[in-house]
Amino acid sequence: MGIVVSCFAIMACSSAQADMLDSASEALAKLPFIPIPEVATDPNSGTTVGFLPVALFSSPNGDIQHVLASDLNYNRVLGVGGEFRLFNYPSADSEWYVVAGGSHDIAREVDLDYATGLSRSGLLSWEGRFYFARDPSRRFFGIGNHSDFHDESNYTLEQVRADALLGFNVTRKLQITLEGRPRRIRIQRGAFNSVPFTGDRFPTLEGLDGGTDALARLIASYDTRDSTQMPTKGGLAEVFAGGADRHLASSVSYATFGLDARAYLPIARRLTLASHLRLQYVTSSGEPPFWILGELGGEATDESSAFGFPLGRGETWRGGGSGRFVDRNLLAAAIELRIRLFEVSIASARVTIEPAPFVDLGRVFAHIGDNPVRVDDLHPAGGIGFRALVAPFVVGYVDVGYGPNGAEFFSGINYPF
Repeated sequence: MGIVVSCFAIMACSSAQADMLDSASEALAKLPFIPIPEVATDPNSGTTVGFLPVALFSSPNGDIQHVLASDLNYNRVLGVGGEFRLFNYPSADSEWYVVAGGSHDIAREVDLDYATGLSRSGLLSWEGRFYFARDPSRRFFGIGNHSDFHDESNYTLEQVRADALLGFNVTRKLQITLEGRPRRIRIQRGAFNSVPFTGDRFPTLEGLDGGTDALARLIASYDTRDSTQMPTKGGLAEVFAGGADRHLASSVSYATFGLDARAYLPIARRLTLASHLRLQYVTSSGEPPFWILGELGGEATDESSAFGFPLGRGETWRGGGSGRFVDRNLLAAAIELRIRLFEVSIASARVTIEPAPFVDLGRVFAHIGDNPVRVDDLHPAGGIGFRALVAPFVVGYVDVGYGPNGAEFFSGINYPF
């Protein structure tokens, strides 16, 4: 966020300050790290302030190969916190990362991921991930597409899960992937006493006792993107189906299926029109726990695989925080214009500043026979994103969305889609 604010301030300055800005640019370029002040405002966790120095390490050919981004921060409710982040990009075909951190009050996270075969040039591609998180900022408003904002409640979601994906590359574009994801869920009281605990406001909600599920899915995908991290043309389309069963290490039986499509259209040298559509269904014989239902809200960048597949139940909608709308099935669509505006040298790296106005639409619904694109039930949101790009792998973003309850702010790493 600090990069974005600084760069747009540079644009606004008068020509009389050019010499001063040139000197500042030279000083920034010589720094051993990118100094990013953290001022993040999340719809669920509130305002967090801190300092995030980002160190970039290049390969001999000049590409960014390692990114070290550890921070120290403070949140009024969660207290002092911090996170260690190490991202590694040994080649265009492989990547791995290590993330670990937490806060004084409740929040904890460990996220380990390794993926190879991203170029699909060999017979097999695979990815393995271990994820543990205790998030005390989660929100629940009720089930349904018209849940009341005033019914907001808070809980802690603790999950331990492993993701394994094995892809068979029929061609360089066509891939058949097997996914396995065992997971353990626990629901506890949240840290935000300004709203009721979900178990108190919704005492009959299915899933408050937590549980386990071992999801297995089959994914067929067709990928023509020019890059998995920074696509500017082509697209990714996938269909998926799978489920979990009580007789196979799960406390709930259900099936899930759907489709996900992304397209990137270059309309000028510095302009890319990016679009995303996702339709997801969940079916079960009884009332499923709320933590397997479709979830519309926030930005689901942490629920995607390195291949671009959605791994979680959440979907991006920048008009509200995660969990704003929850039901069995969901539809989400987004379109944004990515404008590569200018470049600046920071810490010996060329950082491209990219504003991106966007529009999001989405809804959740209960029945498989419902019309998913019923216009009266779609929730619109719009806004603008500010991104800092370090080619060929690194994207940092701040997105400002405006929905029915006002402005919402989101920040993180990677494109939303």
